[in-house]
Amino acid sequence: MSTSIGRAPEGRTSWKKTAVAALPAALAVGALAAVMAQGALAASFAVSGTNFQVASGKLTSSGLSSYVHTDRDADDHGHPVALLGIGRARLADICQSAQVSTPVGNVVFKLTAGGKAGPVSADSLVIDGEDLVGDARFGTAQIGRDAGSLDAVPGVKGPQGKFGLQAGNIEVAGVRSHAWSATGGNFRLKGLRVSVSLDGEKCF
Repeated sequence: MSTSIGRAPEGRTSWKKTAVAALPAALAVGALAAVMAQGALAASFAVSGTNFQVASGKLTSSGLSSYVHTDRDADDHGHPVALLGIGRARLADICQSAQVSTPVGNVVFKLTAGGKAGPVSADSLVIDGEDLVGDARFGTAQIGRDAGSLDAVPGVKGPQGKFGLQAGNIEVAGVRSHAWSATGGNFRLKGLRVSVSLDGEKCF
C-alpha cells in the first residue's frame, strides 16, 4: 500500500527522510507546471534519464505536425522520439507521472488537471514521445511530407529532406504516451494537483 508524503506514515519510515527525498521531485513538477503555464519553457533542453507517462481521456487540436527527433540527456545519451506538435490543444483531462528511485524507495510523482474542474488547454503543445496510443480521427492528413516544410503547427518543423507528417483538425480518445519531454505555451491547468508518494500509482 502506498504511503503519501502528505500524511504521517506508520512503522519505521521517517516522515522527514521521505519528505527530503521526495521534495526535489515535487519541486521539479511544480516548477514545470508553473513555467509551462507562462509559456516560457524552451523546446530544447537536456532531458532527465527517466521518461514519464502522459494520459488524457480526450485530446482535440486544430492541427498536428510530427517527425523523428532525438532528445539528449545531460550525459549526451540519445533517446529517439516522435516529436508531436499539437496546435491549440484542448484536453478533457491530463495526467503526467514518473517513477524515481530514492533512498527510501520508489517515489511516484504525479501531476493531474482537468476533469470535473474543466478542460486543460495549451498553445503549440509539443510532446517528445516514444509511443502514442489512442483512437484518432484526422480531418485531413499528409503522410510522407518533407519535415522541413511542415506548417500545420506554427514553429514546429523538422530537418529538410526528412520524413514528416501532418494533419488538420484532430481528435484522439484514450490518449496514452511514454514521453521524454512535454512543453507548451499558455498552459491552462484547471484543478491542478501535484502529488508525491512512495510506491504510488502511475497514470496507467
